[in-house]
Amino acid sequence: MNPGDNLDPQTFGPVSTEKMKILAAILRDPNVIHLDKDVIRERGLGDKLINQGPTNLGYVTNMLEANFGPGSIARLTVRFGANVFEDDMVTAGGVVTEAGDADVTCDIWLDKPDDTRALQGTAVVRT
Repeated sequence: MNPGDNLDPQTFGPVSTEKMKILAAILRDPNVIHLDKDVIRERGLGDKLINQGPTNLGYVTNMLEANFGPGSIARLTVRFGANVFEDDMVTAGGVVTEAGDADVTCDIWLDKPDDTRALQGTAVVRT
């Protein structure tokens, strides 16, 4: 791969309410934004449950491993920018910014259909 090359994007969703609740139980994450729509409405966050950040990050890591292979991620730095809600579709993508002999650096992201960037960052992957 060369600088400027786009990674093959991957689309995920719709985000499942049931899977969100299961992950909240597994992670022992009692945050009500994943579980209770009434609380979300009271807080002015809309009327849909909010997906866990680790799941959103997982979409990006799945995309990277689809492009570079399992175990290829050496470093991943991200910033969360927007919520992903139940029933949302999201697309993970990226572009190569640097290519060395042993690794590739990419700008990566997770976008919603309205072009809202839910997550963005940088990944270094082994080639």
